[in-house]
Amino acid sequence: MAAEETRELRRIAVMTSGGDAPGMNACIRAVVRYARHFGIDTLGVQRGYAGLVRGEFQPLGLRDVGDRLQQGGTFLKTARLPEFELETVQREAISMLKDKQVEGLIVIGGDGSLAGAMALHKLGFPVVGIPGSIDNDIAGTQASIGTDTALNTILDAVDRLRDTASSHGRVLIVETMGRNCGYLAQMAGFTGGAEVIHVPEVKMTLEEIVRTVESAWARGKAHAIITVAEGAEHKADTIANHLSSKHPEYICRVTILGHVQRGGRPSHFDRYLASRMGVRAVEALRMGEQGVMVALQSMHFVTVALEDVVGKPNLVSTRDYEITRILAE
Repeated sequence: MAAEETRELRRIAVMTSGGDAPGMNACIRAVVRYARHFGIDTLGVQRGYAGLVRGEFQPLGLRDVGDRLQQGGTFLKTARLPEFELETVQREAISMLKDKQVEGLIVIGGDGSLAGAMALHKLGFPVVGIPGSIDNDIAGTQASIGTDTALNTILDAVDRLRDTASSHGRVLIVETMGRNCGYLAQMAGFTGGAEVIHVPEVKMTLEEIVRTVESAWARGKAHAIITVAEGAEHKADTIANHLSSKHPEYICRVTILGHVQRGGRPSHFDRYLASRMGVRAVEALRMGEQGVMVALQSMHFVTVALEDVVGKPNLVSTRDYEITRILAE
């Protein structure tokens, strides 16, 4: 990066917003240490946009981010602030940033958090977003911070459940997070060898699910695993009840993993992804980029316009879905 291409910065701020994701702390650490390398001070914003509007800032030095790399969650805390959609509230946030002499803001979070970042950008404040969401539901990037760790957590649960499903000849139904994005359910089902994967993006009737389980039994399988995204058309309990009503001999058990998917030490990949994205965000601010999000594309860290990302669906791969059904036979 040539000196003439950079923007002189004295102070930036970093915040986490929305749902927490493993790797957020690693990202904050990278932002602080990479910025310090260039003589830039960093302020941490406590509790997301709520703390931003209230002026809850704390100076972050090298030692403040020590031993954070391996920690899950976010030590800056996070909170939701629905009122942030109001321009008056957004202007209050900008006033707080300017009062603290902050010249650029890095926002780590999901689609709602990035929408807030885009709003600040439209009001003229320099903002760079970083995708942090276990659901991998953010457009423009092949991976979001926290997704890999969440998948490993789900996969570990599926593997454990398979042991007991095989022992008892049961149908085990595992519900994952994901709201309107079925990435976690699909990928965990793919690598976990699920017989059925039910996600919002692919229509599937209850009768199709029944027929797939019947086929598994007919082929001599000792169990059946079904992964279901929480936002899928048919809920895990509904599937279990329908299967039991059609086949009373099927013993169905539902496991809802819930928030356990968000916790735990970030994986190697999430630590690397978060660190590289944090570095790229600081570089973007130094180069004068505004209103962009750091993204992983074809193993390169690039920036994409927030307006091309916010509110855009990141759909699961139908090809992966087709391959999963073939490999489960």
